[in-house]
Amino acid sequence: IASMDAGGKVVLARHNEVSQVDIKKVEGADSIADGERLPLAAKELDVCEIYPQRLEHNSNGRFAVVTGDGEYIIYTALAWRKKSFGNALDFVWSVDSSEYAVREAPLTIKLFKNFKETRVFRPPFQADAIYGGVLLGVRSGEVTFFFDWAECRLIRRIDVTPIDVKWNDSGELVCISCEDSFFLLRYQRDLVTAAFDAGDGGGEEGIDGAFSLEHEIDEQISTFVWVGDCLVYTTKSGRLNYCIGGEVVTLHHLDKPLYIVGYI
Repeated sequence: IASMDAGGKVVLARHNEVSQVDIKKVEGADSIADGERLPLAAKELDVCEIYPQRLEHNSNGRFAVVTGDGEYIIYTALAWRKKSFGNALDFVWSVDSSEYAVREAPLTIKLFKNFKETRVFRPPFQADAIYGGVLLGVRSGEVTFFFDWAECRLIRRIDVTPIDVKWNDSGELVCISCEDSFFLLRYQRDLVTAAFDAGDGGGEEGIDGAFSLEHEIDEQISTFVWVGDCLVYTTKSGRLNYCIGGEVVTLHHLDKPLYIVGYI
């Protein structure tokens, strides 16, 4: 597993061993062809005390989290010093680099800011998974609920079962990848703000019109990343594609499984 910050530094976990490579320090980078394997020297960082199952940088790249064995450990990303830790079935970062949430138990989600607990959120249903980004996503069975981070107010209920949820940098677009397809939604932030200002919480379904469906694409995707308003992704059938404005273009046919770590 791996995660890359915006500057091209990749943290890798192989079994319990954590190392770092710097993509910008590739020798002869100008002469490397697309799709060529990069000769990268790895720098060992740590032998992790938990078995890493997931590794992810926060939004500004200063911290990275390792989750596994029902626990999480947050490290400073460059020096790899332990900053915080705790119990977690799931861990997600907010778009705010200082904020994160942990699913501690099926009925308990804890929110943190600057490594201090700010709220214990007990949803009125069993939480099977959580998703980070602009909003806090909580899946229960085949339904996903989106809440605001500040007060855990319900923004919208959507009848999907995500494998992953990722927002673009502007916070306007979100990709929800599911088993057989993925959805590109536009978040109507001004509409949501106006509804809350008017005292209209929207009830059990949330705020009507909080999301508008931009595109639904029947494709099984394995990894993906936003580049502005463009979604770049790998498919389970072995293609590297991008999607912008609903149009899908194949960049490359992959001769072996490859996984997107990030974009520079």
